[in-house]
Amino acid sequence: MGDAHRIGVVGLGVISRAYLDTLAGRSAVRVTAVADLDASRSAAVAAELPGVRALTVEELLSSPDVDTVLNLTTPGAHAAIALGAIGHGKHVYGEKPLAATLADAHAVMAAAAQAGVGVGCAPDTVLGTGVQTARAALAAGRTGRPLFASAVMVTPGHERWHPHPDFYYTEGGGPLLDMGPYYLASLVHLLGPVRAVTGASSRLRAERVIGSGPRTGERIPVEVDSHVSGVLEHVGGTLTTITTSFDGVATTASPIEVHGEVGTLAVPDPNRFDGDVRLFELGDTQWRTLPPSAGYVDAARGVGLLDFIAADGQRAPRANGELALHVVETMTALLRSSAEGRRIELTTSAEPPAPVPLTAAEEWGGADEWGGRAAPSPA
Repeated sequence: MGDAHRIGVVGLGVISRAYLDTLAGRSAVRVTAVADLDASRSAAVAAELPGVRALTVEELLSSPDVDTVLNLTTPGAHAAIALGAIGHGKHVYGEKPLAATLADAHAVMAAAAQAGVGVGCAPDTVLGTGVQTARAALAAGRTGRPLFASAVMVTPGHERWHPHPDFYYTEGGGPLLDMGPYYLASLVHLLGPVRAVTGASSRLRAERVIGSGPRTGERIPVEVDSHVSGVLEHVGGTLTTITTSFDGVATTASPIEVHGEVGTLAVPDPNRFDGDVRLFELGDTQWRTLPPSAGYVDAARGVGLLDFIAADGQRAPRANGELALHVVETMTALLRSSAEGRRIELTTSAEPPAPVPLTAAEEWGGADEWGGRAAPSPA
């Protein structure tokens, strides 16, 4: 384990457990340190993990036994932690979005380029068998040329289940910046980058009521739009209509549908790694479920970090910073388009990452993937 790639985790909220469970037992990586603004929380997590130190955030960012900082803080802190890690020569992999603002996202990427370190970013759900099987079907021509697509995410709001949902309704939050990365990253994998957007959004409730935990019944202010719709113009000519909302109760719409000249593909929830990919071809009388044909099998949060570390110069990490930057610009452009009432052309782009071949769970993220040697740095 002495040659394993060393991970320091900043931010030990709800999602951290999923990452720690994924990293546990992977021979190519080792968690060496954890940090949280709540020192008691980091101490408790470190006590459960042999050889892991509980540090302050600054101690972790400067620690000589951390190669990559795993940034699991809330969106408003993403850029500050990433820049701190980069400033100490660390690679950084973070939860989505890359940053709460486009300016901060550009700053992170510029700093990383100057420092010669790597940047990776969730979502990595798009690397599972759901989106990757759909991508393989499109590549095989099962729908013919894609003409248009739809992406729909509707919930009544995370305050119903999250005990501390405040950040979902402040800068960096809202349905688009929170859930949009899953859909937009998937759409880039499936249909390529976006060249322009037109958006519309609304905020019809000034407050939300917390529905669980010690603050049940407490009212919190809504400072961002809670419903965002728009049209994405992909470079290849496909048009996608997208809706993300914290204002609806339920929907029967498929999370993503791609409509081509000879078929329609229904893509499962991009917030999951798996799910049924369904195809309806011209002349069919019913939908058919396609067997998994690509993607990391039985994947969980953190597989993108393992993929990031495994990238060896022959390909870019699949959950990479350039894609995350393009997703941030697409989302912020939709919001700006809504505010300004006009179509906005994007300044960034991102090529779809290399597709993921069907990869068994025992083969991803462990020594076998690198032929028994330690994981290289993701520079």
